[in-house]
Amino acid sequence: MQSSQQQIISRVASWLQKQKPVWLCTILKTWGSSPRPVGAMMACTLDGELVGSISGGCIEEDFLKQLRDGSLKSEYDKHGKPFTVKYGVTAAEQARLKLPCGGQLHVLLEYIEPTAANIQVFARLSADLENHTKVSRIVNLQSGVITANAQSGVEPVIIAEDIMTHSLSPMYRLLLLGAGDVAKFVAEMALALEYDVTLCDPRPDYLDNWHVDGVELTSRLPDDVVRERFSNPYSGIIALAHDPRVDDMALMEALKTTAFYIGAMGSERTSASRRERLPELGLTAAEIAKLHAPIGFQIESKTPAEIAIAIMAQVTSVRHKGDARRS
Repeated sequence: MQSSQQQIISRVASWLQKQKPVWLCTILKTWGSSPRPVGAMMACTLDGELVGSISGGCIEEDFLKQLRDGSLKSEYDKHGKPFTVKYGVTAAEQARLKLPCGGQLHVLLEYIEPTAANIQVFARLSADLENHTKVSRIVNLQSGVITANAQSGVEPVIIAEDIMTHSLSPMYRLLLLGAGDVAKFVAEMALALEYDVTLCDPRPDYLDNWHVDGVELTSRLPDDVVRERFSNPYSGIIALAHDPRVDDMALMEALKTTAFYIGAMGSERTSASRRERLPELGLTAAEIAKLHAPIGFQIESKTPAEIAIAIMAQVTSVRHKGDARRS
C-alpha cells in the first residue's frame, strides 16, 4: 500500500470520477507509540480496493471486516455525518490490533459520495498537489461538506468549531544523476521513503544495465531536466556521477532553484575543486553555499549501501527542517 497523501488524493479523485463512493480515514490524534503520524490517510472503495495506511495493517484488516459485514455503514447512518473511532483505548484492544504498548489512534471516518461537488473538490486537490502546490482539505464535521483552501495550517490537522483543516503536501521528488551502484541504493531507499525518483544520465550506454523498479530513467541533458521538473521546494537533486560533465551541468541549474536539497558526491578534495569551478559557471557564493558536499552525514561510510544511508539520512533531516519552516 502506498501512503503518500498525493497518491491517496489522486486515487480518491479517480474513484469518485468513476462514480464509486469512498471511505476516507484520517488520523486526528495519536498517543504513545503510533505507526503512522497525525494527518496520515487511508481510502477504500465499497468493494475493498484500498490505498494508504493508518497502522501496520491490523486496523486496516479490522476496517475491511466491518466494511464487509455492513457494520461500518450502519455506524455512519447512525451518526449521519463524519465520525471518530478511537483505537487502542484498552489494553485488550491494543493487543488485538497489535498496536505498540500504550499506542492509541483517533481516526476520522468520512463516507464520501460521488456528487458533482465532491468530484470537483478532489479534482482540485489532486491538481494542486500534482502541480506541487500545498493545499488544505476543509471538512465541516457537522455536515460532511468538503472544500479546498490554498492556505495550509501550522499543524497537519487542526479542528476548531467543528471544522477540520487537513494540510496536504505534494509528493517530494528526487533527481539522481549518474547510473551507478550508489544511485541504485539511494533510489531504493528513496522509494521506501515515498519519494518520486528519477535517474538521469546523458552518457551513452550508462543506462543500459541500470534498473530499479519504480524509477523513471532519462538520458536528457541534466540542466534541462532540473529546469523543467525539479526547480521547486519539493524537489531534491543528488549528483552521483563523479563526472563534472554530468554533475556540474545539473548543479549549474540546480543551485539557482528553490530545491530543498542539493548535494554532490565526492571527497573533500573533489568538493573543494568543484566549489572552485562553480563560479566560472555563473554561480554566486550564496548559491554555491546551498550545496551539500561532501554529500551525506559523516558515518565513516565505505560501501555503496552505507554511502546511500548517509545521503538519505541527510536528505531526510534537511527535508524535515524545511517542512518546519514552511508550516
